[in-house]
Amino acid sequence: MTEAQAAEQKRVLLGEGLFTPTEPGEDGQIIATHCKSCGDYFFPRSFTCHNPECEERDVEDVALSGVGVVDTYSDMSYPPPPPYVVKKEDWVPTPVVSVRMPEGIHIIGMMDDCTPDEVSIGMQVQTVIRVLYTNKNGEELVGWKFRKV
Repeated sequence: MTEAQAAEQKRVLLGEGLFTPTEPGEDGQIIATHCKSCGDYFFPRSFTCHNPECEERDVEDVALSGVGVVDTYSDMSYPPPPPYVVKKEDWVPTPVVSVRMPEGIHIIGMMDDCTPDEVSIGMQVQTVIRVLYTNKNGEELVGWKFRKV
């Protein structure tokens, strides 16, 4: 086994098929479900439309726009519960944002390299793929965050 293979084995995705690309450090896109009949979007992905008024159930997976707008945010000033593994003394307050994508769907995520004081409603953000944390088995959990545009 090469060093690259060993490093790759220590990475775990937050969930299969939730975002693309799957390598940390790149700009990314969230994968959602789009109903071809009523036009609604859903996240996480689904095998059917969730709109009760929609008679059809013809859905497809789509990559959402990578850039959205912060509609609201909160300061996560305490360490998150398991499965996150963070010592209380190592925790840094992190902004959590609700981002409205151009498709009309809202995605919630943490901000990357940003303090709570730097976040504002209406701010444009880019979806990015990052290592969210390292679990107790030493595996890096990979998911999405948002960064200022």
